[in-house]
Amino acid sequence: MANPLQAYKTISLETAPPGKLVLMLYEGAIRFLDKALIGMEMEDPLERIETVHNNVTRAQSIISELNHTLDMERGDKVAEVLRDLYLYFDNKLYRSNIHKDGNGIREVIEHINVLREGWSEMLEKDAVAC
Repeated sequence: MANPLQAYKTISLETAPPGKLVLMLYEGAIRFLDKALIGMEMEDPLERIETVHNNVTRAQSIISELNHTLDMERGDKVAEVLRDLYLYFDNKLYRSNIHKDGNGIREVIEHINVLREGWSEMLEKDAVAC
C-alpha cells in the first residue's frame, strides 16, 4: 500500500484548479529554499553542500515549471514580467548554489513571498466574486 500522505499530495496536485496549483508551486519553492538555508548552517561540509544543492535545484525546477507554463500570447505584459523574474530567480539561485551564498537565496524567497501573497489575494477575490 502506498504512503497515505504521498497519495493525498498526489491527488491534491492532480485535482487542484490551475490558480491553486500556482500558489502551491510558490509555496513549494519557498519551502525548498528555506531548507537550503537550514543546510547552510550544517557543520558537516558534505551534508551542507548536498542539502543546499538538492534543495536549491528543487526550487529551480519549480521556477522552471512556472516559467514554462506562462501563456506568453494571452499573458501580455504580466507574462513578460513574470518570465523575466523567473529567469532572474533561476540565475540568482544558480550563483547562490555555486557559492553557497545564503543572501541570494533569501532575496529570491522574499520575491517569491511577494508573488505568493499577491496570487493568494487574487484567488481570494475570485472566490468571493463567484
